[in-house]
Parts: sequence; structure tokens; C-alpha cells
Amino acid sequence: MGNRTLDLRRVIRDVPDFPKPGILFKDITPVLEDPAAYAAAIAGLRALLDGVRCDRLAAVESRGFVFGGPLALQLGVPLALVRKQGKLPAATRAVTYALEYGTATIEAHLDSFRAGEKVVIVDDLLATGGTALAAAQLVHEAGADVAGFLFLVELEFLGGRAKLEAAAPVFSLVNFA
Repeated sequence: MGNRTLDLRRVIRDVPDFPKPGILFKDITPVLEDPAAYAAAIAGLRALLDGVRCDRLAAVESRGFVFGGPLALQLGVPLALVRKQGKLPAATRAVTYALEYGTATIEAHLDSFRAGEKVVIVDDLLATGGTALAAAQLVHEAGADVAGFLFLVELEFLGGRAKLEAAAPVFSLVNFA
């Protein structure tokens, strides 16, 4: 994992003052625009799951989709989509969670998870952990278990890992202290 992580740290772009002044945004777009970096990201994420039982991946909208899709194909498991409210066409289960200013709601189809399944939740970035915890609630309400949380990038200084580790193991490929 070492060389892939070092390479990806150099590819991820810092964007100062986005989305507001004082924030240093970690932009993964250059990873997706570089086929070698994207392949390294998928390979690195896949390696993090070695030894983890995974019956299904749950990818969180929207950047979680670009990692969840290729990983689900490699693992040979179904991919469930966790989306913002109102984006899924069939009957859904919803969870509303707190944001810094207000709330957000995410949903999954009622048939996205099966009782007893081991589900790995995938997203691009772990910040405070709120969205991932809400996704975990969707998984649990369906009677499935969260086998882990998988992220390309973790912003350690925001403390999301501590919130998630109470629910399941946390795996991140690139960490920023």
C-alpha cells in the first residue's frame, strides 16, 4: 500500500478557500483524470478489504459511486446506492442526520440490503463521519451488518474515525493529519 498511497497524496489537489474561506479542500478529481492513479486507488482500496467478509458494497452519493462500482465488480458483489432524498425511483428507507448548519437526508431502496448481509460502506472522503453513520443506520434498519467503512481519503483532524469505529472497522487509503 505504501507506494500507492505516496503516489496518490501527490495527485490529490489542494484547493484553498473552497467551499468557503479558511477551508483547504482535498480534490480527488485529478485521481479520476489519471488512469494510472485511478487504477492505483481502486487497487489500494481493494487491498484494504483483504480478509474482510463483504456480501455487498453500499456506495454513498456521489463520489462513492466512482469507487464503489469498480470495487463491486472486482469483488463480485452487488452494489447498493445510497443517495440524497428524492433521487431513487422505488420505495426507500430514509435517515435524516445533522450537518454543521441544518440537516440532510439520505435514502436507499427498501430492497438494497438483505438481513444478515455483511455490507461495506464506500465513500471518497471521511471528514466528520456523519454521512457514513447515517448510511450505517440504513444498513442496520434493513437487518444487515456493517462490515466496514472504506474511504479513499481520511481527514484525521476532523475526528470522523472515532465516531465510526464504534460501529465497524474503518479503512482509508490516504490520510491527512
